[in-house]
Amino acid sequence: MVPTPGQAGPGQAHVEGGRLWAGGAATAVVAALVAFAGVVIIEDVFDLPMVEPPLLPIGGSLAVRYAVTAAALALLATGIGHLLALTTPRPRSFFHWIVGLATVIGVVLPFAAEGTLGGQMATAGLNLVLGLCVLSLVSSVLARTFSAGPRGPGTAIPR
Repeated sequence: MVPTPGQAGPGQAHVEGGRLWAGGAATAVVAALVAFAGVVIIEDVFDLPMVEPPLLPIGGSLAVRYAVTAAALALLATGIGHLLALTTPRPRSFFHWIVGLATVIGVVLPFAAEGTLGGQMATAGLNLVLGLCVLSLVSSVLARTFSAGPRGPGTAIPR
């Protein structure tokens, strides 16, 4: 069977790159908004001083730096998902492990920094929400933009 454009041949993976990256960009916007809102709520509403994790040095405030970093990490996760979809069996399983472990690091990291326990817990909580946001959104986009080959009756979507 000769694959037609846009279809994977036998044993070939196909990723709809445009849709995947559009979903990744949308995830980056959502992650940035979650980060920005989280910092504002934690610091301004609850008056808790957050510990500052390693962030990209773009923007003048913690909220903006957190948002830019969250967006960049969402795009990085999209790239990892794309690479895994093209190169590994069961790419979503590997993706879940990679992003899940990165989220664990993001949750634990604030407790290694100087700050109040409340600020450490709030920062860890925000990092957990961001990790789950990126994991769920990029994973669902991958499920809708990846195919392992021609689909037939009884063929499951790879996990």
